[in-house]
Amino acid sequence: MARLEHGNQGQYQVNIAAADAGCAVGVFLRTRLGFTRAQISQMKFRENGIRVNGEQVRVTHRLRAGDLLELCLRDQTRSSEQLVAEYSEPEILYEDGDVIALWKEPGVVVHPSGGHYKDTLSNRLHGYFERKQESVCIRSIGRLDADTSGILVFAKNQFAAARLWQQREDGMFCKWYLAWCEGEFSQEAAEAEQRVDAPIGPMAGERMKMCVTPEGKRAVTFYRVLRQTGRGALLRLHLLTGRTHQIRVHMAWLGHPLFGDSLYGNGTPGQTHAMLSAYRAEFRQPFTGERVVIEKKEAVYR
Repeated sequence: MARLEHGNQGQYQVNIAAADAGCAVGVFLRTRLGFTRAQISQMKFRENGIRVNGEQVRVTHRLRAGDLLELCLRDQTRSSEQLVAEYSEPEILYEDGDVIALWKEPGVVVHPSGGHYKDTLSNRLHGYFERKQESVCIRSIGRLDADTSGILVFAKNQFAAARLWQQREDGMFCKWYLAWCEGEFSQEAAEAEQRVDAPIGPMAGERMKMCVTPEGKRAVTFYRVLRQTGRGALLRLHLLTGRTHQIRVHMAWLGHPLFGDSLYGNGTPGQTHAMLSAYRAEFRQPFTGERVVIEKKEAVYR
């Protein structure tokens, strides 16, 4: 596959090799760069959406060796402007032309909702881009519960978002979590990764609570004990699926609720949230394919 290179904000470029000479632009975008027909259609109707050597071209244009193909991937929509800008500085762990990753503290909500219209992580991110005078339509790739701290990844355009979501489906976009859980685990859990495969669905009569139930959706969690203490254990976990409260539900179902989890466990005096943190994320840059690893080495649950 041909390699896209970053240009200016929202712009990418690729030098056409001799092997691709004679190829129509539309065919090249589909077969060499992996864009869908719908994405190509959006680009071709955008001003300067598809250019060759500085001139806007049709998708039927034939490429020549040495041509410079330029693509504008910036969103035409500007829906993030509907957010109220909040100017407290977000903790940015990674940023490039298409992706930005932030650290979320426990208790912070990701998107505006009832009771949280301008104090969310999305509001902070909108304020950050407004200060930089950048118009970006942010899209979160996955979510974190309000009580959960950790790394949250946002795409800056719909093309990047589509590719990152596909990476999640393909298992190329991975997150790792740290959690302190109650009780003593088996020696086997310290020696090898364990798998929990138990469906999760809403708990009858409870508005916010989930449970393991045969009527639920498939949920798969992997975990391994990193450290066992007298009261509990520090676990490293990752998910095959992404159900609501999945880690908290599965650990409680195993008899090892998270410390501080008053919804699924016993709660912990002086602890205001479940001790769970998404401390590591790994994915491929959506256009260059470069491996990106983000890790909060000083995560509090080490």
